[in-house]
Amino acid sequence: MISVNDLSPGELAALLHFHADAGVEWLLEDEAVDRFAEFEAMKAARRSAAPTPQAEAREATSRAPAASAQRAAPQPERSAQRPQPAIPDGEAIQQARFAAESARSLAELKTALEAFNGCNLKHSARSTIFASGDAASGIMLIGSAPGAEDDREGQPFAGRPGQLLDKMLAAIGLDRAGILLTQVIPWRPPGNRVASPAEMDICRPFIERQIALAEPKVILLLGNFAARVFFGEGDTIHGLRGQWREIAAGDRVVPAIATLHPQDLLTAPVNKRLAWNDLLAFQAKLTEINSAS
Repeated sequence: MISVNDLSPGELAALLHFHADAGVEWLLEDEAVDRFAEFEAMKAARRSAAPTPQAEAREATSRAPAASAQRAAPQPERSAQRPQPAIPDGEAIQQARFAAESARSLAELKTALEAFNGCNLKHSARSTIFASGDAASGIMLIGSAPGAEDDREGQPFAGRPGQLLDKMLAAIGLDRAGILLTQVIPWRPPGNRVASPAEMDICRPFIERQIALAEPKVILLLGNFAARVFFGEGDTIHGLRGQWREIAAGDRVVPAIATLHPQDLLTAPVNKRLAWNDLLAFQAKLTEINSAS
């Protein structure tokens, strides 16, 4: 062991600083303390406080009637707390088709969608997002899926993406109150992940029925997922945007064009010029349709 007398003043100062940083305030106590004796005293105190075997037996005997009465008492129903059993995907798709096709108006379809429990996305989402705006306008905008702010507010295109969308619409003389806004997926996927193919197949009857009941004259698709769903291709939005296609909805065929989602533009503002070109093409189609009617 190194003695203090063997340390230089600098080494001794460094050692004292070390102890101070470690929280040591006193190096010695006024009187010697026998820690071994303290430990033995603690063990003896525990032994004296421990119940004797006779006391444990008496306690067990007193608890027995209470336990028997508790078992005999009727237990409360817990079935309401049990989660609903999962529905096989094939059955859920059939139920979705039946519910969607049974609706004769957008109001009935909204009620059917809110009552539908066959998609697991509904159980993790706060809100069911349905179409909002004016269906009589003949103009329909379809996004991919609700985001966190959509889910909180219960309407499509809320928050910053919605604010940017409002500016995009105003640039071509439109506003959200005068058109119909909706989403392909009515419930927010956890973590804003992409909906699985099975989830999309379950939700598809509802969005297709929305289009059939709204009878739009033209559709603007926003985002990669929405474009892939309706165009049936696996390309990215950069390969699918700016091209007019036709969407079949019931007995109608509706012209549709895809562009970047407002969230994409917030992430990469450089792509706003591409979206602007798509909006101009959308505006030109509206002018053409209105002139022909």
